[in-house]
Amino acid sequence: MASQATELRALDPAELARRLGDKRQELFNLRFQLATRKIKDYTQLRLARRDVARILTVMGESRRGA
Repeated sequence: MASQATELRALDPAELARRLGDKRQELFNLRFQLATRKIKDYTQLRLARRDVARILTVMGESRRGA
């Protein structure tokens, strides 16, 4: 489930931090599956990376006051 930036901008900082932690945990699990050759759909890895980047971008925008 890819989170759109507009949805993320409406969230408070605590919720963003929680979602970031969840996505990083998901990314860790996907990388582990990749290393053990258990992963079936490689696109999940790319989508998780993009979601982490999207959340970090929104968090940075809110810190800068944009």
